[in-house]
Amino acid sequence: MAAATGGRGRPELVRARKRLGMTQVEAAEALLVTPTTVSRWERGTQEIRPVYRARMAAVFGVSAEQIERWLESTEPVDTELWPWPDFTDMSLASTVKSAERLWRSELDLQRRHMLAALPFVPDVLNGWISAWSYGSSMDSTANQGTGRAVGLSDVQRIEEMRQRFTQIDYVYGGGLVRPAVVDYLNTTVAPLLRGTYDDKVGAALLTAAAEMTLFAGWTAFDIERHGQAQHYYGQALKLAKAADNPLAGARVLSTMAHQAIHLNKPEQAILLARAAVEAGRRGQASPQAMALLLVREARATALKTNPAKSGDRHAAKQIARLLVEAERAHAQGARDGDPQWVHAFDEPELAAQAGIILHLVGDDDRAAERLEHSVQAFATYRPRSSHLNRVNAAEAYLSRGELEQALDHARAATSGATTLTSPRLVEHIKRFDKRLKPYETSIRVREFRAYLDHVVAV
Repeated sequence: MAAATGGRGRPELVRARKRLGMTQVEAAEALLVTPTTVSRWERGTQEIRPVYRARMAAVFGVSAEQIERWLESTEPVDTELWPWPDFTDMSLASTVKSAERLWRSELDLQRRHMLAALPFVPDVLNGWISAWSYGSSMDSTANQGTGRAVGLSDVQRIEEMRQRFTQIDYVYGGGLVRPAVVDYLNTTVAPLLRGTYDDKVGAALLTAAAEMTLFAGWTAFDIERHGQAQHYYGQALKLAKAADNPLAGARVLSTMAHQAIHLNKPEQAILLARAAVEAGRRGQASPQAMALLLVREARATALKTNPAKSGDRHAAKQIARLLVEAERAHAQGARDGDPQWVHAFDEPELAAQAGIILHLVGDDDRAAERLEHSVQAFATYRPRSSHLNRVNAAEAYLSRGELEQALDHARAATSGATTLTSPRLVEHIKRFDKRLKPYETSIRVREFRAYLDHVVAV
């Protein structure tokens, strides 16, 4: 048992927590104790029982032996264990090194498990937004490296690979494609970043690396590894900052807002979504790109204010304004120079997002109509999106009191989950299942829950 230290403190334990960006309250929540207990542990005024030492190892993603060394303050914390992006050093060498360290971490079994177990840390987001908005970019993106000469054709191949990975993700889920994406970052993108290139190629290469890193984070998000996804999103934001590419940064910030929405963190979601809109305007984003960013802000606002329950008319008008602005912008169509992710925000995706927002506002008739459209449209080329929106439609129908229609959609989505490696879809279905409590005596609800239990068990 780690004994109390007579009040001299355990500085390495404090550094370990802060290096993860966790407050004492967040650490206490993760360790299943009170914040007062965490404070006493760090001050060295309270002993730490073995059961909590084991929990620390799980939360911090390190061995029990490492935890013991921290508690006894016998050696400094190995900061390499946590590949958070460091926005205080925006040199090309630092940017490339921190990204490579993250990608390489997944090749080591212990660090891979550590990354997978990391918690989502809301407190780091304000610093990242500030660094993105106000931090200085590099003077040059050129590099005289040890690797071969890199050209725009190399950058184009990265984008082509990302599109291929994206298609696999759409059809089979993030769990299947993720190992290939991480391997590609390590074996192809990293050597290119260490190569020789001029400013034009460097900016394009850093942008492509940002987008592939963002996609790796997305696959972690889809398998419900949110701390891991957050690490990748942060690295993608730093790469976009290094490339001085506001549009790429807007894409990253919007995706981070989507994660915050999924995790029911409305305060962070709004900050990220608004930062994304600001970055999009600064980067003179096309109308269709702005449509995506505005829809994300509308959804974050709807999550925070929830007019369907709160009756907040002012918020409802604000959300409606954002949604109308987004739909008008989207109607102008894509432009030739738009990146692929803008083209991916097509009409069915807009309908899906609008449906979710309308449900939060309380307009379930229009919500169900939009979501039904997206379900059918996505069925042929994005089955995971189709099933996710079946669950969204089920929630809209349930709010309308149409239990059978809701269960039909939920059961179809549950069946679809058996063909996908997408724990996010399963989690979405489970959230819907919790809303069935008022109807739990219904035979159809009991049948659905039995089927869901079977699918989850398999």
